[in-house]
Amino acid sequence: MTAAVVTRVRLDLGYDGSGFSGWAAQPGRRTVEQTLAEALAQVLRLEAPPKLVVAGRTDAGVHATGQVAHVDLPAEALARAPGRSDREPAAALLTRLSGVLPPDLRVHGVEPAAPGFDARFSALRRHYAYRLTDEPSGVAPLRRHDVVGHRRPLDVEAMDDASARLVGLRDFAAFCKLRDGATTVRTLLTYSWARDAGLIVGTVVADAFCHSMVRALVGAVLPVGEGRRPAGWPLEVLTAGVRDPHVTVAPPHGLVLERVDYPDDDGLAARAAQARAVRTLD
Repeated sequence: MTAAVVTRVRLDLGYDGSGFSGWAAQPGRRTVEQTLAEALAQVLRLEAPPKLVVAGRTDAGVHATGQVAHVDLPAEALARAPGRSDREPAAALLTRLSGVLPPDLRVHGVEPAAPGFDARFSALRRHYAYRLTDEPSGVAPLRRHDVVGHRRPLDVEAMDDASARLVGLRDFAAFCKLRDGATTVRTLLTYSWARDAGLIVGTVVADAFCHSMVRALVGAVLPVGEGRRPAGWPLEVLTAGVRDPHVTVAPPHGLVLERVDYPDDDGLAARAAQARAVRTLD
Protein backbone atom coordinates (compact mmCIF):
# COMPACT_ATOMS: atom_id res chain seq x y z
CA MET A 1 0.00 0.00 0.00
CA THR A 2 1.33 3.44 -0.94
CA ALA A 3 1.85 5.76 2.01
CA ALA A 4 -0.24 8.92 2.01
CA VAL A 5 1.59 12.06 0.90
CA VAL A 6 1.81 14.66 3.64
CA THR A 7 2.75 18.32 3.67
CA ARG A 8 4.40 19.89 6.71
CA VAL A 9 2.79 23.23 7.53
CA ARG A 10 4.14 25.94 9.83
CA LEU A 11 1.59 27.70 12.02
CA ASP A 12 2.28 31.02 13.78
CA LEU A 13 -0.21 31.70 16.54
CA GLY A 14 -1.08 33.59 19.67
CA TYR A 15 -3.44 32.98 22.57
CA ASP A 16 -4.76 34.34 25.82
CA GLY A 17 -3.81 31.55 28.19
CA SER A 18 -6.36 32.53 30.84
CA GLY A 19 -8.92 29.97 29.71
CA PHE A 20 -6.53 27.15 28.77
CA SER A 21 -4.93 24.41 30.85
CA GLY A 22 -1.68 25.02 29.00
CA TRP A 23 -0.57 23.90 25.56
CA ALA A 24 -0.45 20.12 25.87
CA ALA A 25 -3.59 18.06 25.30
CA GLN A 26 -4.99 16.59 28.52
CA PRO A 27 -8.10 14.44 28.92
CA GLY A 28 -11.07 16.47 30.11
CA ARG A 29 -9.26 19.80 29.95
CA ARG A 30 -9.38 22.69 27.49
CA THR A 31 -5.91 23.11 26.01
CA VAL A 32 -4.43 25.07 23.13
CA GLU A 33 -3.16 21.95 21.38
CA GLN A 34 -6.49 20.13 21.47
CA THR A 35 -8.49 23.20 20.45
CA LEU A 36 -6.25 23.89 17.46
CA ALA A 37 -6.04 20.24 16.39
CA GLU A 38 -9.82 19.91 16.48
CA ALA A 39 -10.20 23.08 14.40
CA LEU A 40 -7.80 21.71 11.80
CA ALA A 41 -9.70 18.44 11.66
CA GLN A 42 -12.98 20.30 11.26
CA VAL A 43 -11.99 22.61 8.41
CA LEU A 44 -10.00 19.96 6.52
CA ARG A 45 -12.50 17.14 7.22
CA LEU A 46 -9.88 14.87 8.73
CA GLU A 47 -10.85 11.62 10.40
CA ALA A 48 -9.03 12.57 13.61
CA PRO A 49 -7.29 15.66 15.02
CA PRO A 50 -3.71 15.82 13.70
CA LYS A 51 -0.61 15.75 15.88
CA LEU A 52 0.95 19.15 16.51
CA VAL A 53 4.56 19.92 17.44
CA VAL A 54 5.14 23.23 19.23
CA ALA A 55 8.16 25.44 19.89
CA GLY A 56 7.33 25.97 23.57
CA ARG A 57 4.88 23.97 25.69
CA THR A 58 3.41 26.76 27.80
CA ASP A 59 1.85 26.05 31.20
CA ALA A 60 -1.73 26.73 32.25
CA GLY A 61 -2.46 30.46 32.25
CA VAL A 62 0.64 31.44 30.24
CA HIS A 63 0.05 33.52 27.10
CA ALA A 64 1.69 33.66 23.68
CA THR A 65 1.90 36.23 20.92
CA GLY A 66 4.64 34.51 18.90
CA GLN A 67 4.13 30.78 19.36
CA VAL A 68 5.12 28.46 16.49
CA ALA A 69 3.91 24.95 15.70
CA HIS A 70 4.07 22.52 12.82
CA VAL A 71 1.65 19.88 11.63
CA ASP A 72 1.92 17.20 8.97
CA LEU A 73 -1.29 17.28 6.92
CA PRO A 74 -2.51 14.99 4.14
CA ALA A 75 -1.55 16.82 0.96
CA GLU A 76 -4.91 15.97 -0.60
CA ALA A 77 -6.85 17.48 2.32
CA LEU A 78 -4.74 20.63 2.29
CA ALA A 79 -5.25 21.02 -1.47
CA ARG A 80 -9.02 21.00 -0.90
CA ALA A 81 -8.86 23.91 1.56
CA PRO A 82 -9.55 26.66 -1.04
CA GLY A 83 -12.77 24.97 -2.19
CA ARG A 84 -13.90 26.64 -5.39
CA SER A 85 -11.69 29.70 -4.91
CA ASP A 86 -8.31 30.23 -6.56
CA ARG A 87 -6.49 31.01 -3.31
CA GLU A 88 -3.36 29.19 -2.22
CA PRO A 89 -4.15 26.32 0.17
CA ALA A 90 -2.20 27.90 3.06
CA ALA A 91 -4.04 31.22 2.71
CA ALA A 92 -7.37 29.43 2.52
CA LEU A 93 -6.56 27.38 5.62
CA LEU A 94 -5.73 30.56 7.56
CA THR A 95 -9.09 32.10 6.66
CA ARG A 96 -11.04 28.96 7.45
CA LEU A 97 -9.35 28.56 10.82
CA SER A 98 -10.30 32.12 11.75
CA GLY A 99 -13.92 31.14 11.28
CA VAL A 100 -13.91 28.25 13.74
CA LEU A 101 -11.29 29.08 16.37
CA PRO A 102 -12.41 30.70 19.65
CA PRO A 103 -11.55 34.37 20.21
CA ASP A 104 -8.78 33.56 22.71
CA LEU A 105 -6.81 31.59 20.10
CA ARG A 106 -5.72 33.01 16.75
CA VAL A 107 -3.54 31.58 14.00
CA HIS A 108 -1.96 34.55 12.23
CA GLY A 109 0.35 32.72 9.84
CA VAL A 110 0.12 29.53 7.78
CA GLU A 111 2.75 28.45 5.27
CA PRO A 112 4.34 25.27 3.89
CA ALA A 113 7.34 24.52 6.08
CA ALA A 114 10.81 24.67 4.60
CA PRO A 115 12.62 21.33 4.26
CA GLY A 116 14.05 20.23 7.61
CA PHE A 117 11.81 22.53 9.65
CA ASP A 118 10.81 21.31 13.10
CA ALA A 119 8.96 23.84 15.27
CA ARG A 120 10.57 22.49 18.44
CA PHE A 121 14.03 21.27 17.53
CA SER A 122 14.90 23.78 14.79
CA ALA A 123 14.38 26.73 17.16
CA LEU A 124 17.45 28.74 18.12
CA ARG A 125 15.96 30.96 20.81
CA ARG A 126 12.72 31.47 22.71
CA HIS A 127 11.89 35.01 23.88
CA TYR A 128 9.66 35.47 26.93
CA ALA A 129 8.49 38.60 28.72
CA TYR A 130 7.17 38.77 32.28
CA ARG A 131 5.18 41.85 33.33
CA LEU A 132 4.67 43.18 36.84
CA THR A 133 3.50 46.36 38.49
CA ASP A 134 4.28 47.59 41.98
CA GLU A 135 1.88 50.52 41.73
CA PRO A 136 0.01 50.94 45.04
CA SER A 137 -3.27 51.09 43.09
CA GLY A 138 -2.65 47.64 41.63
CA VAL A 139 -3.09 46.36 38.08
CA ALA A 140 -5.01 48.47 35.58
CA PRO A 141 -8.33 46.71 34.79
CA LEU A 142 -7.54 46.18 31.11
CA ARG A 143 -4.19 44.56 31.97
CA ARG A 144 -5.39 42.24 34.71
CA HIS A 145 -4.98 39.13 32.51
CA ASP A 146 -1.32 39.71 31.58
CA VAL A 147 0.21 41.81 34.38
CA VAL A 148 0.89 40.62 37.94
CA GLY A 149 0.41 43.06 40.78
CA HIS A 150 3.12 43.09 43.44
CA ARG A 151 2.26 44.51 46.83
CA ARG A 152 5.73 45.69 47.81
CA PRO A 153 7.91 48.26 46.03
CA LEU A 154 10.58 46.65 43.88
CA ASP A 155 14.16 47.74 43.29
CA VAL A 156 14.38 46.96 39.57
CA GLU A 157 18.09 47.75 39.34
CA ALA A 158 18.82 45.14 42.03
CA MET A 159 16.64 42.61 40.19
CA ASP A 160 18.51 43.33 36.98
CA ASP A 161 21.85 42.87 38.72
CA ALA A 162 20.76 39.54 40.19
CA SER A 163 19.33 38.23 36.94
CA ALA A 164 22.42 39.11 34.89
CA ARG A 165 24.51 36.81 37.10
CA LEU A 166 22.49 33.79 35.91
CA VAL A 167 23.22 34.22 32.21
CA GLY A 168 25.25 31.54 30.46
CA LEU A 169 25.42 27.80 29.87
CA ARG A 170 24.40 26.29 33.19
CA ASP A 171 22.49 23.47 34.84
CA PHE A 172 19.17 25.04 35.86
CA ALA A 173 17.96 22.08 37.93
CA ALA A 174 17.28 24.46 40.84
CA PHE A 175 14.72 26.30 38.70
CA CYS A 176 13.06 23.39 36.90
CA LYS A 177 10.48 20.74 37.65
CA LEU A 178 12.50 17.63 36.93
CA ARG A 179 11.33 15.09 34.38
CA ASP A 180 12.74 11.59 34.03
CA GLY A 181 15.42 11.42 31.38
CA ALA A 182 15.32 15.16 30.61
CA THR A 183 18.36 17.39 30.91
CA THR A 184 18.19 20.68 32.80
CA VAL A 185 21.25 22.17 31.07
CA ARG A 186 20.29 25.31 29.18
CA THR A 187 21.96 28.40 27.74
CA LEU A 188 20.34 31.49 29.24
CA LEU A 189 21.16 34.20 26.71
CA THR A 190 19.39 37.20 28.24
CA TYR A 191 17.79 37.82 31.61
CA SER A 192 17.12 41.48 32.41
CA TRP A 193 14.62 43.76 34.15
CA ALA A 194 13.56 47.34 33.41
CA ARG A 195 10.69 49.73 33.96
CA ASP A 196 8.74 50.38 30.78
CA ALA A 197 5.57 52.46 30.34
CA GLY A 198 4.57 52.10 33.96
CA LEU A 199 5.27 48.37 34.12
CA ILE A 200 8.22 46.28 35.30
CA VAL A 201 9.22 43.97 32.46
CA GLY A 202 11.50 40.97 32.66
CA THR A 203 13.07 39.79 29.40
CA VAL A 204 14.14 36.15 29.35
CA VAL A 205 15.77 34.55 26.30
CA ALA A 206 17.30 31.08 26.08
CA ASP A 207 17.96 28.35 23.58
CA ALA A 208 15.29 26.33 25.39
CA PHE A 209 13.54 26.18 28.75
CA CYS A 210 12.69 23.33 31.06
CA HIS A 211 9.37 23.01 32.88
CA SER A 212 8.48 26.11 35.01
CA MET A 213 11.97 27.56 34.52
CA VAL A 214 10.99 31.11 33.53
CA ARG A 215 8.50 31.56 36.36
CA ALA A 216 11.01 30.18 38.87
CA LEU A 217 13.67 32.57 37.57
CA VAL A 218 11.21 35.43 38.14
CA GLY A 219 10.39 34.16 41.61
CA ALA A 220 14.07 34.00 42.49
CA VAL A 221 14.72 37.71 41.88
CA LEU A 222 11.59 39.11 43.52
CA PRO A 223 13.04 38.75 47.05
CA VAL A 224 16.05 40.69 45.79
CA GLY A 225 13.79 43.44 44.49
CA GLU A 226 12.06 43.60 47.85
CA GLY A 227 15.39 43.91 49.66
CA ARG A 228 14.99 40.62 51.51
CA ARG A 229 17.85 38.88 49.70
CA PRO A 230 21.19 40.08 48.28
CA ALA A 231 21.77 40.23 44.53
CA GLY A 232 23.96 37.13 44.66
CA TRP A 233 21.30 34.91 46.23
CA PRO A 234 19.66 33.59 43.00
CA LEU A 235 23.09 32.47 41.77
CA GLU A 236 23.67 30.71 45.09
CA VAL A 237 20.39 28.85 44.62
CA LEU A 238 21.35 27.87 41.07
CA THR A 239 24.80 26.68 42.19
CA ALA A 240 23.25 24.50 44.90
CA GLY A 241 21.49 22.58 42.14
CA VAL A 242 18.28 21.74 44.03
CA ARG A 243 14.89 23.37 44.34
CA ASP A 244 14.89 25.93 47.15
CA PRO A 245 11.63 26.28 49.13
CA HIS A 246 12.30 30.02 49.43
CA VAL A 247 11.93 30.42 45.64
CA THR A 248 8.26 30.95 44.86
CA VAL A 249 7.22 30.19 41.28
CA ALA A 250 5.69 33.41 39.91
CA PRO A 251 2.03 33.43 38.76
CA PRO A 252 1.53 32.25 35.18
CA HIS A 253 -0.54 35.11 33.78
CA GLY A 254 2.35 37.59 33.76
CA LEU A 255 4.29 35.43 31.30
CA VAL A 256 4.12 35.73 27.50
CA LEU A 257 6.00 33.78 24.82
CA GLU A 258 6.70 36.61 22.38
CA ARG A 259 9.00 35.21 19.72
CA VAL A 260 10.82 32.11 18.52
CA ASP A 261 13.94 32.47 16.36
CA TYR A 262 14.96 29.99 13.66
CA PRO A 263 18.02 29.73 11.42
CA ASP A 264 17.88 30.32 7.69
CA ASP A 265 16.20 27.54 5.74
CA ASP A 266 19.48 25.83 4.88
CA GLY A 267 20.33 25.50 8.57
CA LEU A 268 17.02 24.09 9.85
CA ALA A 269 17.85 20.38 9.66
CA ALA A 270 21.31 20.80 11.19
CA ARG A 271 19.90 22.82 14.07
CA ALA A 272 17.23 20.17 14.71
CA ALA A 273 19.88 17.44 14.85
CA GLN A 274 21.99 19.52 17.24
CA ALA A 275 19.04 20.27 19.55
CA ARG A 276 18.07 16.60 19.79
CA ALA A 277 21.46 15.77 21.31
CA VAL A 278 21.47 15.65 25.12
CA ARG A 279 23.16 18.75 26.45
CA THR A 280 25.81 18.65 29.17
CA LEU A 281 28.21 21.12 30.76
CA ASP A 282 31.25 19.25 29.45
